[in-house]
Amino acid sequence: KMDPSTESSEEPWIEWFCDLRGNEFFCQVDKAFIEDRFNLYGLQDAVPHFSLAISIILDKDYDEEISEEKGDELAQSSRLLYGLIHARYIVTPTGFKNMLTKYRCIDFGRCPRVFCLGFPALPVGVSDEPGQGSVKIYCPRCEDVYQPIYEKHHNVDGAYFGTSFPHMFLMNYPSLIPSNKIPYAPKIFGFKIHESSKQILKTQADEKKKKLKRGK
Repeated sequence: KMDPSTESSEEPWIEWFCDLRGNEFFCQVDKAFIEDRFNLYGLQDAVPHFSLAISIILDKDYDEEISEEKGDELAQSSRLLYGLIHARYIVTPTGFKNMLTKYRCIDFGRCPRVFCLGFPALPVGVSDEPGQGSVKIYCPRCEDVYQPIYEKHHNVDGAYFGTSFPHMFLMNYPSLIPSNKIPYAPKIFGFKIHESSKQILKTQADEKKKKLKRGK
């Protein structure tokens, strides 16, 4: 029996999941990685219906009768479990290679910062715990984090990619690290604003606020 949420019993669950709209950031985890229980250490307590979810992901039959309500729970557990396994897989040598292919295809989008000139981005989570935030994109050029442009990615949990992935990925492929970061320089009528002038203006603004408070 397949995941109750799938329409076709012929398409492998992992392929089906990765082809879903909004799941473009995911790569296909090798079944051998999932079958190795060492790679799943600690996940059994984190995912409800762990054993059934594993069977669904690996397209294995199971004899238990599943009610509609439990079917919905199993679908959620399968997604959660695959996401957590995915976060572990993409920081392995094979996972790096799979994500490199997607990175070269610009599957993760580009940095929205003007001065990064559309530099390819990488997915990153703000937390390694699920439910703490959606996936973001990290730019290797400006080294900052942004919300993905498309709303379809805003519901993808950032924990399915983790906080370490882009940095470990770039350590593994140092040639991808850009050498030139283009800073933005604020100007007025073509003249750069000196840092000291910003502090002077801030001090003046603070003094003005104090005078207004004393006047009251």
